[in-house]
Amino acid sequence: MRNILVKVLIGTAITAIGIFGADSSAATWKFNAAKSKTTSTNPIKSQTDVRESTPDGGVKVTRTGQFTDGTPNEGTYSYNYDGKESSAAATGLPFDKISVKRIDENTTSWEVKMTGGRYQATGQNVISKDGRTLTQTSKGTSAEGKPEASTNVFDKQ
Repeated sequence: MRNILVKVLIGTAITAIGIFGADSSAATWKFNAAKSKTTSTNPIKSQTDVRESTPDGGVKVTRTGQFTDGTPNEGTYSYNYDGKESSAAATGLPFDKISVKRIDENTTSWEVKMTGGRYQATGQNVISKDGRTLTQTSKGTSAEGKPEASTNVFDKQ
């Protein structure tokens, strides 16, 4: 009985380390316009996200890019996978609040919004099994109050 309990505890510990030990999103991700689609009136023209794991188990994102109208899409923000709102104040980002929850090792759900504005979106990030592609699906309301949806594909660099 004791041997079975020890084996179960070791198996559980190994599984937990595998699921929560390494963040599969920690990498540099480049927007792939050819594989992406959107109903936005001002879609992403270019975007590179550098995602780094933080000591507290969260993620720091440093974004550089541009929307098709030429406005910058850049900034730095951090979040944890606890579903609590974090601030995201930066040049050109359409949102100033973000909350993220981990669904499994390769999938997260998120919500972003602009305080006092109309912009709001919810979505999911899914990293492919081979770890080379991040697909981000979202739907929400633009800053102008119009509905929009997108599927943005990012390639690992």
